[in-house]
Amino acid sequence: MTDRVRLRPLIVAAADRLAAAGVASPLPDAETLAAHVLGTERMRLALVPMIERADADRFEQLVDRRVARIPLQHLTGTAAMGEIELAVGPGVFVPRPETELLFAWALAQLETLPHDHAPVVVDLCTGTGALALALAHARPDATVHAVELDPDALNWARRNADARIADGDTPITLHSGDVTDPDLLTDLSGRVDLLVSNPPYIPDGAVLDPEVADHDPHRALFGGSDGLDVIRAMVPTIARLLRPGGATGIEHDDTNGAGVAALLSDAGFAEIVEHPDLAGKPRFVVGAKPGTA
Repeated sequence: MTDRVRLRPLIVAAADRLAAAGVASPLPDAETLAAHVLGTERMRLALVPMIERADADRFEQLVDRRVARIPLQHLTGTAAMGEIELAVGPGVFVPRPETELLFAWALAQLETLPHDHAPVVVDLCTGTGALALALAHARPDATVHAVELDPDALNWARRNADARIADGDTPITLHSGDVTDPDLLTDLSGRVDLLVSNPPYIPDGAVLDPEVADHDPHRALFGGSDGLDVIRAMVPTIARLLRPGGATGIEHDDTNGAGVAALLSDAGFAEIVEHPDLAGKPRFVVGAKPGTA
């Protein structure tokens, strides 16, 4: 009796189980869990035809938990943003792939800034620190501030920030604060070049997948009856913080692109553009504060 088993049939069987459980991406999830167990990259699994029985058992245990709709990122302990990996787990919102589009826009926006000063960046509702830390990694010349209200999420952000420092990245400044507070970050008023936010924006009562409803903190999800309560309160502060010519990008529920654009327009922003995600759904809105940076 061999202590080694074939990997691919295990993955295929796991994907079938995940599909039957309603998981949206069964094969990628099964492959990701296998790669996690084996300490390799998902794209290199084809180079591992056989695995030890102990690894197979561990893989099956993780698949059981994913069948129960435990978030994939809670099982692997990580989520990606840009070129970095972030520690995630219970008590903090798991960064979504869709937010990579906001990150890419922000990074491109930084390239358009004048070079007469170090860019000043603010991330409101930072959660794990995903956007702030990814931007600091990509632009070590930037001064990055990140704000989070929830103490559990702030602990995750500090953990991730410490890990990035250990890897040689420029430190960011974490703030415990309420993004709806009109006096937030008053020392940065008129000094910020770029402000990004992935705030709570789901309308109350929305039906969510179990991974979200049962595991993401509700404080990080819901934004009032129309999903705009937090964004509505943030916009005046964003206008105050940005320097003339500074820009903001705000992620939102796919029902609220026009609503967020209207809020920015009413606050005097210019160059307002609604951006879709890869599925073509409205995902984030950008705008600029009039004037010259």
